[in-house]
Amino acid sequence: MKMHTALAATLAEEVPVALVFNGISHAVMMATPLHLEDFAFGFALTEGLIDQASQIYGVEVIQQAQGIELQIDIAAQCEARLKERKRHMAGRTGCGLCGTDSLDQVKLKLPQAPVVQVDVQAMQRAHAGLRALQPLKLQTGATHAAAWSDMNGVIQTVREDVGRHNALDKLIGAMSKAGVDATQGFVCITSRASFEMVQKTIQSGAGALTAVSAPTRLAVEIALSHKLLLAGQVRGDSFTAYSYPERFLATAPIESTETETHGHP
Repeated sequence: MKMHTALAATLAEEVPVALVFNGISHAVMMATPLHLEDFAFGFALTEGLIDQASQIYGVEVIQQAQGIELQIDIAAQCEARLKERKRHMAGRTGCGLCGTDSLDQVKLKLPQAPVVQVDVQAMQRAHAGLRALQPLKLQTGATHAAAWSDMNGVIQTVREDVGRHNALDKLIGAMSKAGVDATQGFVCITSRASFEMVQKTIQSGAGALTAVSAPTRLAVEIALSHKLLLAGQVRGDSFTAYSYPERFLATAPIESTETETHGHP
């Protein structure tokens, strides 16, 4: 039996990050203090506080004794949404429900996802190459990643965080700032595809979410009802199609759970 002694340099950072929009405190998330401007943009988009990146005029990162405060300046017409989506100043690591005021806020009003097709080999190529692009994971073993791949399976952008929701928000924020056409690729995540991960992907304008682990039942239901292409258990040369298996392009038969438990129009 081997025992290892951890060094401080090999531990992932996790700090309170307060998101303050136009002076209004909205949420505190436990997050890795990297790419925080991307986090602010992605969080605002996936929470439905803004519709596009241009509605954020600036993000100021303020270091405080207790953590970090993100002062986010958004368009005046978006302020009404802050009251609708008001949260208390509390939250666990990347938890998107902690502090939510009511059950009505759990499921967001979502658009239909764009209809895209994904080549199976490209998806597997992207996931196979993702581990090497996660420096924090390789160093600490304690972080999740969300990545954007083009349709050829070449990863273009990766963001990491101790929270899987945060990692996806950071990725979506980076994509929105860069003006990426979200219909021209797919999202890869190193975690399970919870319903919130599905909602965030739909809010980003992407048409496909691919995950290392399996989704939840609610995640599949939302994917089906909003036309999102959803793959889970993407490992090696296998995966499971949880929605729209006909949109995965492959020469071999595709394992699918859709016809067993769900249907779609």
